[in-house]
This record gives sequence, C-alpha cells and structure tokens, in this order.
Amino acid sequence: MADRLKVLSVFGTRPDTIKMAPVVRALALHREIDAAVCVTAQHRKMLDDLLRLFSIVPEYDLDVMTEDQTLTEVTTRVLAGMEGVLLEARPDVMLVHGDTTTSTAAALAGFYQRVTVGHVEAGLRTQNRWLPYPEEMNRRLTAALASYHFAPTSLARDHLLRENVAAADVVVTGNTVIDAFLETAARNDLPAPPRWNEIDPSRPVIAVTAHRRENHEHMRAIAQALAEIAALAVQPQLYWPVHPSPRVATVAHEVLDGIAGVILVEPIDYAEMVAVVKSASFVLTDSGGLQEEAPCLGKPVLVMREETERPEGLAAGTLELVGHDRARIVAAAARLLTDERAYAQMAHAVNPYGDGRAAQRIAAWLTARFLGGAYPEPFAA
Repeated sequence: MADRLKVLSVFGTRPDTIKMAPVVRALALHREIDAAVCVTAQHRKMLDDLLRLFSIVPEYDLDVMTEDQTLTEVTTRVLAGMEGVLLEARPDVMLVHGDTTTSTAAALAGFYQRVTVGHVEAGLRTQNRWLPYPEEMNRRLTAALASYHFAPTSLARDHLLRENVAAADVVVTGNTVIDAFLETAARNDLPAPPRWNEIDPSRPVIAVTAHRRENHEHMRAIAQALAEIAALAVQPQLYWPVHPSPRVATVAHEVLDGIAGVILVEPIDYAEMVAVVKSASFVLTDSGGLQEEAPCLGKPVLVMREETERPEGLAAGTLELVGHDRARIVAAAARLLTDERAYAQMAHAVNPYGDGRAAQRIAAWLTARFLGGAYPEPFAA
C-alpha cells in the first residue's frame, strides 16, 4: 500500500460547498492525506462567500458560471475543465457531492481519466426521475460513476444496495451538512441578516426559501400562499431571501411587495441563513439541505414539494410535505402557528440525519481503505 493518499474534493454550488467544507477540513487534519480542492464556481458569488466563511483556498478554480446558464452549458464546461485538473493533480480518489450538475460532470470526467470517484451524500432517491429535476437523475448518474458511496442514512444505503452497489463500497456516515450547521450555529459572531432590524421579536418568524426548477411554474401560487399566511391573525413575519432567477424573483416581488409582515431580501450568505433559522419558529422551503439542517435546532420544516428524497425526516416527524398547492401550504403553516401540540410534535422529533461527525468518518474510511487500518463505526440514528 502507498504511504500517502491524494484526495481531490470537487464542488461548486452553495449547497455542496457547505456540505463539503467539513470534509475538506477533516481531510486536511489527516497526516496521511494530501488534500486538494477544485471548485467549478457553478454558483460564483455564493461560492466565494462560503469559501471565506470556511477558510477554504482552492488549488483549482474552473470559474464556469455564466448569466442564466443552462444545464448543458454547466455540464460541458465542467467536463472539459476537469480533464486538465485531473491530469495535473493525479488524485488517488476524487470526492464529489450529492446531486449537483457539477458533481455528475466531474464524476464523468474522473471516469474518463480512470480516477476513483467517491460520492458524498450518496443514495438519496425519490424514485421519480423528474422530481426533483435535475437532481434525482444527477444522483443516479453519479452513483453509477462512483466507486465509493458515503450514504448519510441507512435508508440511503439500502437504496444503493438495491441498485447492486457492493456492500463493501458503501458506508453510512450521517450527513456532513449537520457537521457544518452545528459548527456554524455555535459561533458567537454570526452576522445580522439584512433588514433584520424590521423583525418584531414578539411575533413568530417563518424562514422561507423557494427556488427549485420544478416549482418555477408554481411560484405564483407559492407567493400567494405566503401573502395569505402573513394575513393570519397571529401576525407571523415571513423572511424570504429571494433567489435571483427571474422565474422566482419577478413573481415574488409582483405578489408580495408591500405586503405587511413579508420581508424580501436579496440572497444572503450561509452564516446569515443559519442566524435566520436559529430565530425562526419554523421553515417553509423547497430546498434539500434545510430539511436536514433546521431540525438540528428543533425547527419544524414544511416542504413545498410533491416528493422528497429525504423520507427519513417524514418518518421521524421533523418534516411535512405540503407540495405547491396554495391551500395546503397555508393550512399547514396555520396549524404550526396555532396548534401548540402539532408544533411540539415536530420540534421535539429526533433528527435522523447526523451527529456532527460525518466528515471524520469519511476521512477515516478512506485512509483505512487505501492505507490500511481500522474502519470507523458507521452512523446509526
């Protein structure tokens, strides 16, 4: 066996940067690992903010982002850019994350260069290739290209085994997003989010995010639901950092500008979003990561999607699917705002997604696999 292990971590969007930051740190702490980072900058500004927050200095930067980029453009730029990076870096293993177009294109580039690929947050499935779009197919394609699979939960592991992935190549680690969220929430220097001075601390706050491609055609109904929620007798405050896509921002401002209790802001950085969730009563979202993050702090999550690849949260009671129907969204939010028992059931449910040590398990598993030694105990919720 070799004496050192060369690991290249690749990411490029806001979500996968958050989730890979603990892995980058854990790899750097291993004396047997030579760790490097390549960012694709699929999301440029949001990526740069997070690199500063987590003190990550990448060795490679593909800088692929263009205005209103298509999935095809991102895929081809990442695929072409990764070829040169891999020829120069010559890693023993390349780590990609989750369900982004960056991850799938990078994994394909790794396959072309005969580089072993490890998939962090592997095995999530809705079993509907169109929901979420394009993430569900990104996950499946990346799994087919990867040699090693770091599954966040036992259910994710079971999905992979049913797809004939060898059991020896799958390890349950917990989700690295929990590592990042707990570490950030514990900081005493979290910045105040924009316009937070307008929040009345005596009234409930609902943290909102909505941006998924499959929800673009439903964005007006979602915005109208938020207007109805703001008009409820308990006078909740809705805080929404609005995605810059014209398919989201244009509709949000058309429907909600001037509505009392609704605060629309430009996209905020990760540390600010953690601060928002800490202060919120609950979260209303179509994002993936928040389904795992918010329950860390006992915050219920209403998921504005028809399917979720995180059914563990549904089973545990930390999540509720409310879809994109206006009436369903309003009814679920009203229940959490007025029914103390319903709120407590979700707020006190056990988060099934991790214990804050997922990144350590990934680094330890890789060194055991490549360099020998004891494998880490898998995560068990």
